[in-house]
Amino acid sequence: MLDTFEKAAISAGQAIMEVFEAGATVRLKDDASPVTEADERAERIILAILGSALPDIPVVAEESVAAGKVPEVADRPFILVDPLDGTKEFVNRREDFTVNIALVVDGAPVAGVVYAPAKAVAYSGSSEGAEKLLIAPDFTISVRKAIHARPVAEEMVAVASRSHSTPETETFLDRQRVSSRTSVGSSLKFCLLAEGVADVYPRFGRTMEWDTAAGDAVLRAAGGVTLDLDGLPLRYGKVRQAADSNFANPSFIAWGRRQPV
Repeated sequence: MLDTFEKAAISAGQAIMEVFEAGATVRLKDDASPVTEADERAERIILAILGSALPDIPVVAEESVAAGKVPEVADRPFILVDPLDGTKEFVNRREDFTVNIALVVDGAPVAGVVYAPAKAVAYSGSSEGAEKLLIAPDFTISVRKAIHARPVAEEMVAVASRSHSTPETETFLDRQRVSSRTSVGSSLKFCLLAEGVADVYPRFGRTMEWDTAAGDAVLRAAGGVTLDLDGLPLRYGKVRQAADSNFANPSFIAWGRRQPV
């Protein structure tokens, strides 16, 4: 399955880079978030590959959900897809946008791939561990390297969203012993924790499950953890929520290697 995810993500990333290099046309969805032809082309590619290789597993994909196509996922494994995470980064010609694909089983992201095509790097994670992949110019995998989250340092390195900082985020970081801080877009924040170059990623504010599942899967495979504000592992497949829409996440804190509190 992870091989299929890698193939789908890299194929989608190739299409995204074609649009990136040509210049994207942007329009706004009903929720005022930006979407480009890159999002839509990438999602079509991913759904075609997943549908052929894994036809019995339902797929919840961002642009399909926006169009009202939402499969029933209660009590069964399903796949979450964000064909272009970090559309604002993409539109602003920054390189930290990603393709995210993850498998969710019993509310947990158990396998996932994050691909940053402009950076020529991908990350994958499953029960067998986590890897960093270097992608060659011909969009083949040239190097695989095992990665591990490091024990959370006393003087922590924090990563935070470039586009979605909040007062709560600043308060949290002010209360921690943070030696340095980096602003990064998209799901790459999880991956920096997974490869042991950062310790904590706080996110206060709304995200969707397809934004986080793949990066969270990589982080958990590397020995890290993503906790909600009650100190419990972030869960997926959240539908029929009284206080929010289907698949919306609460605030969370992602950590390097540590035990849940």
